[in-house]
Amino acid sequence: MQCCNVSYFDPAIFLAATGIIVLEMSEASAISMSLAVDAKSNIPLLAATLGVITVLIPTAFIGSAISLLPLIYVRLVSATLLLYFAQRLAKSAKRSMKFQYLKSFPKSHKEEPSDSGVSLTAYTAGVIEAFEAAIVLVGLYPESYSSTAYGIFLGIGIVIVFSIILRSQIRKIKQAIMKVVVSSLLFSFSAFWYIETVKPIEEILILPFFIIFFMIVYAFSTYGLKNLKNPETS
Repeated sequence: MQCCNVSYFDPAIFLAATGIIVLEMSEASAISMSLAVDAKSNIPLLAATLGVITVLIPTAFIGSAISLLPLIYVRLVSATLLLYFAQRLAKSAKRSMKFQYLKSFPKSHKEEPSDSGVSLTAYTAGVIEAFEAAIVLVGLYPESYSSTAYGIFLGIGIVIVFSIILRSQIRKIKQAIMKVVVSSLLFSFSAFWYIETVKPIEEILILPFFIIFFMIVYAFSTYGLKNLKNPETS
């Protein structure tokens, strides 16, 4: 059995490792960041990071055995959690749209408390995306351990930088629209992972899923607004 080449640097392996990390970790980042913005807490980000660490660190030691883990069950659990929070957030978006339309928030209205399940959702998202990356990484490690490791570090760095930039822009979006966007994103990943438990599909399909769910959630959130009486016009 061939031992991993630790010292040899292979640019192709380096780029492959960087690419798979950016591809998979950006999805985990999108989910956890969306949950963090809605919960007004960094806990979902930390939970997703823990999920990534749970998989990537052991991958460096146990190698190809990582592919034997039952990913299908992890996907089902995470998809169900995402579905729950997506519909919960869609209802919250409808209330926010109503309050925004009326130009005043009732004193009795309070932000929904953060649920511990949000952290579990972010954690499982981190596990799933890291797991999918790990399946590729175990094939790269034997070719050049150092190149794979450097690629992982660079990929993670790229995702962190873009996540920080994106989050600063997200904060400028109105709360009601943000909830519609986040709910649509969670619905999209939930549908994607449910389908993947039955048949592998291309990740590019997340985009049309998002567009469809955005139209559905937006229509649901704004339905009936024109029938409301605005205090400012009375």
